[in-house]
Amino acid sequence: MPRFWSIITCSLLLAACAEEPKFKSTDITGVEYGSQLELTDHTGRLRRLEDFRGKAVVLFFGFTQCPDVCPTTLVDIASSLKKLGADAARVQVLFVTVDPERDTPKALAEYVGAFDPSFLALRGDAAQTQRVAKEFKIYYEKRKQGDGYTVDHSGQTYVIDPLGRLRLLVRHERIAQDLADDLKALLRS
Repeated sequence: MPRFWSIITCSLLLAACAEEPKFKSTDITGVEYGSQLELTDHTGRLRRLEDFRGKAVVLFFGFTQCPDVCPTTLVDIASSLKKLGADAARVQVLFVTVDPERDTPKALAEYVGAFDPSFLALRGDAAQTQRVAKEFKIYYEKRKQGDGYTVDHSGQTYVIDPLGRLRLLVRHERIAQDLADDLKALLRS
């Protein structure tokens, strides 16, 4: 009889370990988009999602002259990483510019570096940017503003798990409250 209970106990423990994590953000596991990304980082190195296997990836699209959503999102992401302690080293933040016309590698390096030196900024030409935005279902559009322009864009952040699967969509206004807990859950699973 003791062997029977040992088997039951082990089975229950294994089932509990295999249980998918519960997230605060929108779980989009299994969607058929968001699997390809190939852009150059602010240091000039070509990057693909595969380069970050083994780490969770936090992916956000924006531009350096954004007056509101982009800087607050990056501040909230940086704050969330601090809450992870040593586990922050298991996360890579990628900022993809939707304004490659103005966002030079130098401008991108300074911009993301102001939030956290581990953040990487990615850019491509207009066609590459459009292709990656389409792959991740990101809307962006250049709009005339005075003598120049601004760029309207989607504000969601994505989280990709260490196996390279798109897992979470985090709404802009929920990053500060949800991202750290969701990353902890993802890194434990």
